[in-house]
Amino acid sequence: MASSNNTDARMPRRRLITLTVLVIALVVALAIGSFTSAESRATPKFALDLEGGTELILTPQTTDGSSITDEDVSQAIEIIRQRVDAQGVAEAEISSQGGQNIVVGLPGQPSEETLNLVRSSAILRMRPVLASGVPAPLTDAVYEQAKKQKEGQAKEGEQGQANPDQAPTSAAGTLEQGATDTPVAASPSADAQASASPSAEATPSDGASKPATEAKPLTGAELEAAAKELADSNGDGKISDEPAEHPADASDTAWITEQTLYDFWTLDCTADVQANSNDDPAKPLVACSSQTDPTTGEIMAQKFILGPAEVEGTQIEQATAGFDQAGQPAVSLRLNQEGADAFSAVTGRLLNLKSPRNQFAIVLDGKVLSNPVPSVQIRDGQAQITGGSLNAQNARTLANQLNFGSLPLHFEVQSQQQISATLGSESLRAGLIAGLIGLILIVAYLMWQYHALGVVAILSVVLATGVSYLIVCLLSWTIGYRLSMAGVVGLIISIGISADSFIVYFERIRDEIRDGRTLKSATERGWQRARRTILASDSVNLLAAVVLYFLAVGSVRGFAFTLGLTTILDLIVAFWFTYPVMKLLVRTKFFGGGHRWSGMSAELLGRSPSYSGRGHTRKKEEVATQAFVAAPASAAVVTEAENEVSAAEADSELAAISAGPQGPSLAERRAAKRRAELSAEGIAVPEEADGVDVAEDADASATTGSDLATPDEESDGKENA
Repeated sequence: MASSNNTDARMPRRRLITLTVLVIALVVALAIGSFTSAESRATPKFALDLEGGTELILTPQTTDGSSITDEDVSQAIEIIRQRVDAQGVAEAEISSQGGQNIVVGLPGQPSEETLNLVRSSAILRMRPVLASGVPAPLTDAVYEQAKKQKEGQAKEGEQGQANPDQAPTSAAGTLEQGATDTPVAASPSADAQASASPSAEATPSDGASKPATEAKPLTGAELEAAAKELADSNGDGKISDEPAEHPADASDTAWITEQTLYDFWTLDCTADVQANSNDDPAKPLVACSSQTDPTTGEIMAQKFILGPAEVEGTQIEQATAGFDQAGQPAVSLRLNQEGADAFSAVTGRLLNLKSPRNQFAIVLDGKVLSNPVPSVQIRDGQAQITGGSLNAQNARTLANQLNFGSLPLHFEVQSQQQISATLGSESLRAGLIAGLIGLILIVAYLMWQYHALGVVAILSVVLATGVSYLIVCLLSWTIGYRLSMAGVVGLIISIGISADSFIVYFERIRDEIRDGRTLKSATERGWQRARRTILASDSVNLLAAVVLYFLAVGSVRGFAFTLGLTTILDLIVAFWFTYPVMKLLVRTKFFGGGHRWSGMSAELLGRSPSYSGRGHTRKKEEVATQAFVAAPASAAVVTEAENEVSAAEADSELAAISAGPQGPSLAERRAAKRRAELSAEGIAVPEEADGVDVAEDADASATTGSDLATPDEESDGKENA
């Protein structure tokens, strides 16, 4: 018994200590974050409706002139939403406008990386490199050198066409199988450097990052005329888009048509590198790359002629950002069977080619992300992109783009502007005032209805609200969560949820007290009954929150999130605060003694029970009227006057016993009832029988009645005894 009492005493304290440690941990984590991170602060981030942000309007475009369907727009919206969510941007608003344009609203100040995720179509293709060159368009020196080369080829009977091949630069990354083999990066060979180079002056000494200072760049009509002259191989004055001969494979230089050469000579990759929107997978592509030198960190641009696409981004099953064996950022790829077969064929072919045709370009939205060199033939569809312009940040971006797929359309940014809050601080202030008024009304009701015990309910509400606020602040810092007006409503609802749980519990306690249980027993029994109700109610709320979160979008998801959060916190507060505090309070004199202002006063609850043993209780008026002890056969008959006196004495005795501080015991109550019954029937009861025969009969009745007692009543009877 002593061990059980010690356990009951320790349990509430352990729960309260655990809850206190958790709250302190939340406060410390937020405080540490405010000193170590600029993103952490004591207030949560707000969504578009409360803070404003950036709005982009995207206009769809097609390269083949085909019509744009509603299905394409809906698919594009879903992909953009997945990208934004994966970036950790909460409460973004993405919708269609006029059935064509897509409006994207991003709260706060989104990063450039996030904006690129929204703006880019993320059409990824893998193409073999046919030629590479300096990023600048034609210069006078390059033009003269290329013209002489073309004239020399014509004299030898070859079709005159200037070759733009340049040696690859150190910007080329490596494409390796898995993460086991150490690849060998492409390095310029003497043959590659000497072949078809327009001029020595045109090749920058720093790895094709800048044009030679001595060369004069051609512009305007002069540039177009020079490029057309160099690209026109047959001298007919027309620029053809058809290969001169049928290419053997995607790495065949026969894919370099007159139109491809013209595009190459006129393309300028030294300015802001723009993606080539004419990305037809069945045709060659002229594209730029803007990469970072892995040794110097210098930004280098390069220009490429690429063959037809051999692996599509749709053939990638999974892309994961991470690090290679050398600790450099990398993106690991896993292809499906079709992609694995194509990848095996192309990597095996590139091993036998010279630079730069041994490179494999990863092209995203018409721009070269990296041009790795395969070190082995990759047969299992597992590959890893390293080097080039990859860093930890854009590696994650690339992995997200590959995982969620490409947009079905190309989009042009029609406008990008800062927008103000749709609701603003006034609406937030009004919402907070409404919540404060509701809190004051709840506090007033609890204090009026439950007196001092209402303080426990108020502390429960304050604790649940405070922990909710701390968690929202931490989520704003760690995962970018933003609080919208709908989310504020969800937090305000937590006030009612917490108060409701306490009211359910305390009303169960009152019911048990009215039934005649002691305060300690009523507290435990009331919790057993209220616990089921609280769990059922919160389960329904949590289920509704989960369904809303996964099926709804926008601000409705914000409401569902805070509703689910506050529901979980209500369970924690009820089990780890409200119930343990009640267990401790019933041990105090003020609450356990039933003080008038404690909220547990038996008088205020209308209670006047008497404990009858074995968990049975009866009120005093029931004690005076209910008879259940049979009269013995050997009883003497008394006169009517004696009967009246005996009945009056029995009633007085019963009233005195019932008015005692602890109420009558089982034997006392039943003995008094029997005397009253016998006296009413005119049967005299000997004086000595009060303590012997009557008691024995009462004990026998108690023994018989014990068979009807429930297990709960047995335990309550023992406890009160």
